[in-house]
Amino acid sequence: MNITVLGATGMVGSRLVTEAALRRHHVVAASRRPLETTNPGITSIAVDANTAGQHGVALDTALDKADAAVLAIRPAPGQEDSIAPLTSAVLDATARAGIRLLVVGGAGPLKSPGRPGRLVIDDPDHVPTQWRAIAGASTTQLRTCDEHENTNWTYLSPPAVLEPGTRTGSYRRGTTTLLTDPDGTSRISVEDLAIAVLDELERPSGERHFTVARNGTGRPTG
Repeated sequence: MNITVLGATGMVGSRLVTEAALRRHHVVAASRRPLETTNPGITSIAVDANTAGQHGVALDTALDKADAAVLAIRPAPGQEDSIAPLTSAVLDATARAGIRLLVVGGAGPLKSPGRPGRLVIDDPDHVPTQWRAIAGASTTQLRTCDEHENTNWTYLSPPAVLEPGTRTGSYRRGTTTLLTDPDGTSRISVEDLAIAVLDELERPSGERHFTVARNGTGRPTG
C-alpha cells in the first residue's frame, strides 16, 4: 500500500512512518522539514500542511499515487484554531485524489465513561484546565470532518494520555466512549497507537469514529 503521512516528523507521525515501513508499505513522509532517512521504502518531501489551503498543489503532490493518507498533526500551543481549516484543506485534497483519509485527532470529542451526555472535553477527571484548548481543537476537528462534503474519512481518538513508550503489539479498541483501565486512567503508547492506525488502514472497519487504549492483558490484537 502507498501511504502518505502528513506530519511525518511529529510524535505520532514519526511512529506511523516507522510502523508502515516495518510492514513493507511505501510511505511518503510529508512534513515541514523533510525526514532524514535511508530507508528505500520511505520518500521524504517538504510540505507545510499548515499552509495547505494556500499551497494545494504541494499537498496534491504529496498525495499523488497514494492509496490512503493519515493526518497526524498537533497544533502548537496558541495555534489550536489552525487545525480546523487545515483538516478541511486535507479533506479537499484527499477528495481530489480519491483516497481515504484517517485523522489522528484527540480525545476531546469522546463520551466520558460513566457520565452519559458528557464529553471528555467537559470532564476534568480526564482533561485538566491546561489541556482544554487542545481538547477543544480536536472536538472542532471532528465537527469539521462531519460537516465536510468528503465522507471518505475515519477519525481516531487516542485515550486521554498519549506518550512515547513501548511497542507491545497490543491494544484495546472501542467506539466513541473513552476507554479506561480499572484505576480510571486512560492511556496508550504512541508506538501502539501506530499499530492501531496501520491495522485500520489495512483492514478498514467501516467505523467513522473509534478509539483505542493500552491492553492490560498483553495479548496482541488484530
